[in-house]
Amino acid sequence: MEAFRVSFLAVSPLILTVVFGYWLKRSGLISPDMVKGMNRLVFRGFLPITLFLNMYKIDSAEGLSFGALFYAILMILAGLAVSFPLVFWITKKKEHRGVLLQCCFRSNCALIGIALSESLYGEAGASAATLLVGFIVPMYNVLAVVILSVFRSGGEKLSVKKLLGDVARNPLILGVAAGGVALLIRALLNFAGISFRLTDLVPVYQAAKSISSLSTPLALIVLGAQFEFSAVSALKKEILFGTVMRTVFFPALGLGTALIAFRDVFSPAYFAAFVAVFASPVAVSSVPMTQAMDGDAALAGQLVVWTTAVSSVTVFLFCFLLSSLGIF
Repeated sequence: MEAFRVSFLAVSPLILTVVFGYWLKRSGLISPDMVKGMNRLVFRGFLPITLFLNMYKIDSAEGLSFGALFYAILMILAGLAVSFPLVFWITKKKEHRGVLLQCCFRSNCALIGIALSESLYGEAGASAATLLVGFIVPMYNVLAVVILSVFRSGGEKLSVKKLLGDVARNPLILGVAAGGVALLIRALLNFAGISFRLTDLVPVYQAAKSISSLSTPLALIVLGAQFEFSAVSALKKEILFGTVMRTVFFPALGLGTALIAFRDVFSPAYFAAFVAVFASPVAVSSVPMTQAMDGDAALAGQLVVWTTAVSSVTVFLFCFLLSSLGIF
């Protein structure tokens, strides 16, 4: 029951915020033009600052298990390799294929996962998840840009130069890169004996935190305002595929392989982190990124809603299994 409570408390606020956004649209308080503008604002303004702060908050990689990091990356890429041919079988639409692949591999590990890891294994679980997320989220964003560029609608031929340009100009990747540069500067200053952190600039840091705190709720409200029940029937095959891959296949692959092959290698804290990486629903930021890169934003929004709802059950089941086997 505790695992169910943790899962429910982690997921239900997201669903309620999406419902609130849907109500705002139905009541006429948000117009379609406002939704488009808010989506751009989230993607180009709020989310990059959030990613910058997430990177900057990494104090040290001292406690990082590079074995666990390598395992997580390997499982993500293995699952993506399995998903790639399947999306060609599921749909013939290029813009759907990119969105489905993004749903398969890109979890909401930063938003839901870290809190879930802390609930499963306390501060040690949260620390392990934070260290993994610091490396995995940049990889998620690069993979998403590449995949959405390859499957961009319109039929234009993709060049390597354009692909690299999309990656280099993507606001989310720029936010992560800026965080990495800030970490490097901080390390160089520490090496020179100068103790300085961004938190020393109190007004700047507090402003950044305030802006960052708006990114997730605003993204969820926009998602709810974009949601259309009428689209479910037309996209049911794609929604079912993406939801099953994100909430069942990837958790089973990542957690199952770790249990069978590496149970005595990885600590319980890293098993909690693996729940964050493999079992959480698709990232909310996948929707504004999809829209910005000419993908099917309606399908991306449906997948966030349905994977979030279904994961409230599947996360409980996977956590219950790990607990029953004595991992936690």
